[in-house]
Amino acid sequence: MKKATPRLNPGAYYSNQKMPHTKLSVSVKGTGFPILCLHGHPGSGYCMSVFTEHLSKRFQTIAPDLRGYGNSRTSVPFEMTDHLLDLEALLDRFGLDRCLVIGWSLGGILALELAMKYPQRVTGLILLASAAKPTGSHPPISWQDNLYTGLAGIINWAIPGWQWNIDTFGKRSLFRYLIQQHTATPYRYLATAGTPAYLQTDRRATKALNTALRARYDRLAHLGDIHCPCLVLAGEADRHITSQSSLETARHLHDSQWQCYPNTAHLFPWEIPDRVLADIDRWIDALPQVVGNYES
Repeated sequence: MKKATPRLNPGAYYSNQKMPHTKLSVSVKGTGFPILCLHGHPGSGYCMSVFTEHLSKRFQTIAPDLRGYGNSRTSVPFEMTDHLLDLEALLDRFGLDRCLVIGWSLGGILALELAMKYPQRVTGLILLASAAKPTGSHPPISWQDNLYTGLAGIINWAIPGWQWNIDTFGKRSLFRYLIQQHTATPYRYLATAGTPAYLQTDRRATKALNTALRARYDRLAHLGDIHCPCLVLAGEADRHITSQSSLETARHLHDSQWQCYPNTAHLFPWEIPDRVLADIDRWIDALPQVVGNYES
């Protein structure tokens, strides 16, 4: 008989009090097997709403603001490894002995690290625009890029998804390296989740990530320690973490499925949300062990 998984209070927000220097703000939705949803950089738990709104209809979704992001404030410098300590304490606080983990970009890297460090607690991984050895192909940024990005972002925040702004400024801005489909859908996500997350990202979080990247983060050789099923998804035109580096990760994993979406980039879950969610649903339904062999 399967061990029952403790339930969290849907819709509640918590702070992790186990470690005094760590207070993660967490959004919990739905009931059922727990799915931990980890955002990227810059980001917040709310950026994962594209997944939590859908998956919480069948499962329990737990979407924290990582340290230095969203409402998880910090006043001291920290390292990337501290995110793992925070997440371990979060799982302990709620008595979660196992969960499925979804990670987007930086969140995918942390998901891999969780699966390597706590294999008994991770039943499966869904990695989006992420890699164990992340490489990018982003071109140099000009002052015009920054100007158009500022204009596009401010106007889009005020009038989300306005096609005139998308055509006039958005397609000339740095958004062109984040998305390929310049429709109202991804721009609305940028307005409601992306821009607020960018403004709330602490400089210490940026420094921690940049330090890890400068050290040439590479965990490919350790992926053999991960034995749970993995779904690796990528946008074909991703310039931040290339689809080739995501594919390389998929090939190093014991049990993985790979999907690359044409005409999309780093924010592909916001470009084609219905297709991505359908693929995730199919993967979960085909591998019921990743959600504890039961649904609520």
